[in-house]
Amino acid sequence: MQKKRFWILIGIGVVILFAFILLSNIISVGEKLRGIHEYVEYGFYGLSIILVYVLIINPVRVITFAPTFSIDAILDDDNKRFKIYKDAAKILIKNDYLTDEDKENLTTNMNNKDELKSALTVVFDTTIKEEINKLIIKNSTTVLVSTALSQNGNLDMLSVVAINLKMIKEIVQLSGFRPTYPNLAKLSLNVLVTSLIAEGIEDIEVSELLPNKVSETLTELPFLKTISSSILGGIANGMLTCRVGVVTRKYLFNDNKLLTKREIRRMAYIESIKMMPIIVKDGLAVFPKGISSVFIKPFRKRAKKAEDKE
Repeated sequence: MQKKRFWILIGIGVVILFAFILLSNIISVGEKLRGIHEYVEYGFYGLSIILVYVLIINPVRVITFAPTFSIDAILDDDNKRFKIYKDAAKILIKNDYLTDEDKENLTTNMNNKDELKSALTVVFDTTIKEEINKLIIKNSTTVLVSTALSQNGNLDMLSVVAINLKMIKEIVQLSGFRPTYPNLAKLSLNVLVTSLIAEGIEDIEVSELLPNKVSETLTELPFLKTISSSILGGIANGMLTCRVGVVTRKYLFNDNKLLTKREIRRMAYIESIKMMPIIVKDGLAVFPKGISSVFIKPFRKRAKKAEDKE
């Protein structure tokens, strides 16, 4: 109980901290716009309120008030556990993403105490998992592109937060459940850290991360150096967003006790690595094939190694 309370307090603290950061950025921009005209400043504040509600407050509201599918570790009563599985099955049957076969499997085993858990496991580990992966790839690609094109740290931070919240909201809506409050607190900390990294990634010297010959080439060609720096920054932010998505899905699987901790750890590592080549390829589709292949190649090698370990 104390551990849960600790993480809930951490989550509240993260929300308050981000609120101050966001408010500070809005006021800072508003003060600059005052030099143009006070009505421009007021218009900006009005627009900011609308955007904050749509991009931040509403996703948080949807996530927070969604039902949770959590099986307490101390819940030894099989009848209570079966009731939780049964309630979850009823919610899933209404899910538009499930196939007719999935729904029929859940309906058939609805009153079978021994088979219902297996039916739920199949649904979560196939249809739900595949659809969540699509959402993770789509949102990670959006983060990659938006932060690669942007050259503003504050804008990167805000876009990363908004897209990450949108992704978590979509995962919750797709699965029909949210992680427990302690895990939501951990997620909020992950999102904040990801956004702060996105803000500071513009200051990283890209030439220090590359081999000497490549670094010398980039130094001689400033324009190419700028492009490479932006791409690497976008990839880093996309990879962090992918990690947040995988962790969100991991918490959904962990909370309902349908997978073991060992399976969850292996799944989180392997699948985040396997998604990155697709994310990088989609994100760099506008660039020449030769440039995109340079950045995709390392991820393909790691993805192959991850597959070999399975």
